[in-house]
Amino acid sequence: MTEKNQELQKLIDDLKRQRDEIHVRLHLAKAEVKDEWARLERTWEHVRAKMEVVGREAGKAAEEVGAALRLAAEELRVGYARVRKLL
Repeated sequence: MTEKNQELQKLIDDLKRQRDEIHVRLHLAKAEVKDEWARLERTWEHVRAKMEVVGREAGKAAEEVGAALRLAAEELRVGYARVRKLL
């Protein structure tokens, strides 16, 4: 094998290795995104249910539930941004 062929083979081998590494990372990222989405969906259901409670409650109890709801909503906002970034 000539020196040029050896260099070309080395380049091809390196590209294959990089491709394989990226493929694994993509697979893991997909799993990570799915896990994050499932967690966010649970939080969404919690926020949605609490919103109904806030609508029915009055006074201090509603303020406390509303504060907790705002924190959960902020967590959702950050989580959705994380998922968008991963995609």
